[in-house]
Amino acid sequence: MAAISLRKGNTRLPPEVNRVLYVRNLPFNISSEEMYDIFGKYGAIRQIRIGTNKDTRGTAFVVYEDIYDAKTAVDHLSGFNVANRYLIVLYYQQAKMSKKVDQKKKEDELARMQEKYGLSSSKDR
Repeated sequence: MAAISLRKGNTRLPPEVNRVLYVRNLPFNISSEEMYDIFGKYGAIRQIRIGTNKDTRGTAFVVYEDIYDAKTAVDHLSGFNVANRYLIVLYYQQAKMSKKVDQKKKEDELARMQEKYGLSSSKDR
């Protein structure tokens, strides 16, 4: 009952609040079951994706069924200690993630063009 009354009181949420959470600074050996135990306390979870590649290890995406559950999880789990590591829990923001990917693509394209035309970058000088 307390959760229902809380939801009615908080009908206006900030625009960055999202059902999808981006979690950083996870221990590399954390299991899916442990993730469900930690994040499941705050509501029904639709999906958890743990990074397995070299560049995505220690990160995960957690998708909640309800936006209010995600907000509660962010409020309670930001800075939570797991295996002597403090979690960084953020709302997933597509615009920021796509900017990072676009920047990497631009850097790769620039490197290809410099190599194609025999130019050196300012770092090489």
